[in-house]
Amino acid sequence: MVDVTKENAEQLPVANKRKLLRSAFKKHNYIVVGAILVGLFVFIAILAPILAPMNPDQVNPAARLASIGTEGHILGTDHLGRDMLSRLIYGSQVTLLSGLAAALMAMLAGVSLGVFAAMSHKRIDNIIMRFIDVLMAFPAILLAILIVAFLGPGLKNALIAVALVNIPFYARLTRSVTLSLKEMEFIEASNAIGNRKSKTVFKHILPNISAYIVVQSMMNIGWMITETASLSFLGLGAQPPTADWGSMLGEGRSIMTIAPLTVALPGVCIFLVVMGFNLLGDGLRDYLDPKLKDR
Repeated sequence: MVDVTKENAEQLPVANKRKLLRSAFKKHNYIVVGAILVGLFVFIAILAPILAPMNPDQVNPAARLASIGTEGHILGTDHLGRDMLSRLIYGSQVTLLSGLAAALMAMLAGVSLGVFAAMSHKRIDNIIMRFIDVLMAFPAILLAILIVAFLGPGLKNALIAVALVNIPFYARLTRSVTLSLKEMEFIEASNAIGNRKSKTVFKHILPNISAYIVVQSMMNIGWMITETASLSFLGLGAQPPTADWGSMLGEGRSIMTIAPLTVALPGVCIFLVVMGFNLLGDGLRDYLDPKLKDR
């Protein structure tokens, strides 16, 4: 009798833990799946020098367009005989860093501009927002192409272009949330006791809008990765021989009828990482928004 009781006592916590894990996964499955996808690609990017079987820029004309499963080339080779697996692994570094860097630049500039507009005089606010409206009137990718054409092709200029065209989205979101916060009693109390606007912003405004900024950033990183890859596809982003998923798509489009995997493999990678960031952003939005938690 005692043994049965001990066995049940040992098994009950394990069963409860499994039940809690299943419940948590069902409730926040978007976050879990998105985090797994993003974490996988981040892991690959960090360990690229260890995971890549060979130099991604090593040309071998004798082994060009090798098929999947070829000895020494698990995923085959491209039109120059470069190992596809190595280029995909190293391409994750360029793609992720470009998306994260562009998102960081756009977030810092957009949040600063949005908070400044919301906290400024109405006339200044109108001038800033009309300028933002003008930028948003242009399709983002076309405006990015125009900026890169003016600055010159290259990954650095592509990042600047992608960041610039995404500033308006952060600015409008930040301004809208800040304007609603300005009407709150604790903001009025902070102004009433003589706190400077800068102190109110850093102590009250930014901590209360941080959740919105994080969610927007997560959802925008995927879009920025797509934009950066599009510029590289057009030859305006990462330049050869840099291993980049977008440039790999551009190089493979001329031979996609005879070697479709040179296009399919980087395309699948872009799809998965963008899907991961989108799922992570959707999950964080549902988790952080009190109106959606119960649902």
